[in-house]
Amino acid sequence: MDRRGFLKGAAAASAAGVLVGAGSGQAAATAARPAGRAAVRPRPTVSAPVQDWMSALPDSTPMQRLSIPGTHDSGARHGGPWVACQNTTIAQQLESGIRFLDVRCRAIDSVFAIHHGAFYQQLMFGDVLVACRAFLRAHPSETVLMRVKQEYSEESAAEFRRIFDIYLDGKGWRPLFRLDGTLPSLGQARGKVVLLADSDGLPGVRYADPRVFDIQDDYMAEPLRKYPLIEGQFRKAAREPGKLFVNYVSTAALLPPRSNADRLNPQVKSFLTGTEASGWTGLGIVPMDFPNEHGLAATLIRHNTGG
Repeated sequence: MDRRGFLKGAAAASAAGVLVGAGSGQAAATAARPAGRAAVRPRPTVSAPVQDWMSALPDSTPMQRLSIPGTHDSGARHGGPWVACQNTTIAQQLESGIRFLDVRCRAIDSVFAIHHGAFYQQLMFGDVLVACRAFLRAHPSETVLMRVKQEYSEESAAEFRRIFDIYLDGKGWRPLFRLDGTLPSLGQARGKVVLLADSDGLPGVRYADPRVFDIQDDYMAEPLRKYPLIEGQFRKAAREPGKLFVNYVSTAALLPPRSNADRLNPQVKSFLTGTEASGWTGLGIVPMDFPNEHGLAATLIRHNTGG
């Protein structure tokens, strides 16, 4: 059974958990919120540690010229081996250098519950925003690019937008976001979450707009076929700059995400630290499963200053 079939067949098992967490969003948000994360910490004294890696880059840097480590299905930590794509929290991902989050929202009872397929991830959209705000307050040189899409619900685009607006204005999250429809420079984005809208009607940059993005996301290619696609997208980003490249290392084919990551991530790291990729910058967004297991975030961060 492939991963999508497994997730589809698990709807009933997850329904109770969704309804418990999604009513008002408050209980789940309180439970998942890391204690003390909102406090602003003293600035690090070392030069550009991983938590502040963007501080080493000029304000004028176009978003398209960054190499941005990201997580695929960023909130997916629960539901078993065919469901989990990460083993660290959103807060831990940001602390490790991740700057792109792939956030999948089930629209239910006027809130967003974070899902992977049928599986509620014991996380609400408000929890994700709390983690981002705490991190950006402590590290104002940084930005977070956030893809927001609908998952495991089929509400209209208008209803999805209505709920998103509740977060912006009813819950007070508008100041956290940069909602312009064009990609900013790094200086314009610092301290903000840049919305990459993967639902019609949302504000922000239109995710997957072919005028802006060049995306490799063959999520059903097994690792032997997937790896050449990843390598090819890195080459294209290095040699044909202009768009914001997105290069998904993750795949759902044949094996659970962790098994595929254990095969792909070391190959990607070997390529990025090898002779051919030496000096490459502007590799774009690279969403990964379990990137911390092989230190891929730090590897990609070095490709902002010549690799």
